[in-house]
Amino acid sequence: GRNVRTMPMLWSPVDPTVLFYTSNVVWKSTDHAHSWTRISPDLARSTWAIPATAGAYAKEVKPKAAGSITALSASPRDVNVLWAGTDDGNIQMTRDGGAKWTNMTPPAIKPWARIFNIDAGHFDSATAYAAANTMRIDDMNPHFWRTHDGGKTWTGINRGIAPGAVANSIREDPRKPGLLYASTDTQVWVSFDDGDQWQSLRLDMPAVSVRDLQVKDDSTCQCSDLVAATHGRGFYILDNVTPLRQAAEARGAQDAYLFKPQPATRIRMATNDPTPWAPELPAGENPPNGAIIDYFLASGVAGPVTIDILDADNAVVRTYTSELTRDPDPAVDRAAYDKTCQASPESPDCSVPLYWPSRIKSVPTSAGMHRISWNLRYQPLATERQPIEIAVPHRSSPPPSSPWAPPGDYTVRLTAGGKTLTQPLTVRLDPRVKTPAAALRENTKLSLEMYGLARTTRMAYAQAHDLGVAVAKLGPVQSKEAESLKTALDAIAPDELHGEAREEAKDRGGAHPPSTLNDVSDAALSASLALQAADTAPTAAQIAACVQARAQANEAMARWEMVQSKDLATFNAKLKAKGHDTLALPPLRMPAALPSDENGNKDEE
Repeated sequence: GRNVRTMPMLWSPVDPTVLFYTSNVVWKSTDHAHSWTRISPDLARSTWAIPATAGAYAKEVKPKAAGSITALSASPRDVNVLWAGTDDGNIQMTRDGGAKWTNMTPPAIKPWARIFNIDAGHFDSATAYAAANTMRIDDMNPHFWRTHDGGKTWTGINRGIAPGAVANSIREDPRKPGLLYASTDTQVWVSFDDGDQWQSLRLDMPAVSVRDLQVKDDSTCQCSDLVAATHGRGFYILDNVTPLRQAAEARGAQDAYLFKPQPATRIRMATNDPTPWAPELPAGENPPNGAIIDYFLASGVAGPVTIDILDADNAVVRTYTSELTRDPDPAVDRAAYDKTCQASPESPDCSVPLYWPSRIKSVPTSAGMHRISWNLRYQPLATERQPIEIAVPHRSSPPPSSPWAPPGDYTVRLTAGGKTLTQPLTVRLDPRVKTPAAALRENTKLSLEMYGLARTTRMAYAQAHDLGVAVAKLGPVQSKEAESLKTALDAIAPDELHGEAREEAKDRGGAHPPSTLNDVSDAALSASLALQAADTAPTAAQIAACVQARAQANEAMARWEMVQSKDLATFNAKLKAKGHDTLALPPLRMPAALPSDENGNKDEE
């Protein structure tokens, strides 16, 4: 047989036991390539008109069968339907598994136009798309083709694609009818109307010959990505084409549009990353972690834009808002943050190279398409940015301060410009995890109990501390009762330590039971995060830590309730007797939230 350097080889998408290979004929194997059966005649042209580009060599050319099959596509709808294209300009197809082949070449395709690829339709067996590369016949323009009647008629679909670059690949989206992707010798293109009109999808790719495209969308990757194979510049991946599949709906939005996110898989990052390589070393970029959330704003929004994640009970699990920013952000303006470090060396991230930190997760309010990612964790409880522990260039983040959200159904809620939109979101467990479901449920139950305990005691600390501040501000009405109340409040809610001072205090207190509300909050959170270290059943030590944290929290909360019922009541009685207004208990609140890193997975605050 006649072969070229890159012969098509593919598995049938209908029957995974059937493997196809081509030379100038099509071969089939049903025993994992131990033996092959020829299922076609020679599909190349047996004779052909000599191309004008042969020029002075035309008289030496003797037309004969010389082509090879360079494109093969098996129908995802029918195991018996195959399309084959040759490097001398033939397109042939079979409807009966190779018993009979029919030449379906469009008349406009000239000899020695190379059929670079064919894509059999995903929604009916009579549809196919073809890319004809005409470089060898001195035609440097793109030529893409479409048929919906099994090749009886073809339509050229090139409108909108820039001339001067030959066609290399065309693919139909496997989920959205009419959504096509194409590539030429300079870039990638997209069509939302079955090829009637195209627009550039180059984005930030360099100008490069894109030789093939593939939509990776199956259970093995649990993704929906567009992969581009280039000639000389490696692979490029457009992560998550979900917004392209919903583009028509977004274009029709009057104010805002929240795209329905693809299912998110809860996968842990590596925990043994080495010190990162230098920033000048070329390296690929990983896709965003967690659940990718896309939204569209028809115009800029003056007020805040908020994205909430709600669980099945409509309780808010996580909130992102445009009001939380970091200025300057070392990941965006390293020079500006370097000045911050020079002025205040104790500032966060000043102890590491500034190409380590991940940029802050932005929730833009400007018009256009925007994307953020939820790290699949609950709202962080950290009150200050912690030191980076695992170093990944431009993706390094502080350790987490909240547990994973369990697999299940969630709701994404976008609030922008007074309008609220929602979409469902499914979170799946890493398929590699084989721990029994009952053990995982126990882990989740204990983790969330400890997280809830940490949150409750953290809010109680803030309430008690706010009350202490209010007492200190009373001034002229200070009394022995006020001093007694302030002493009691300082015992359970002292001023919070920060940075190294807090870490040193934790170390010193390691052998002593936690006494303040903040201490017991830290202990409960530590117990929660210890459980979250692996998707396994809780160990005896972890269960014991939870029991201890629960007892310590109950004791601290009882002391806080005693302060309210005794010390505060006595103080208010004294104020009332003197004709002063009584002191109201401050409202419960969480400490101010911190900006979130774009990294968005295990190592986020």
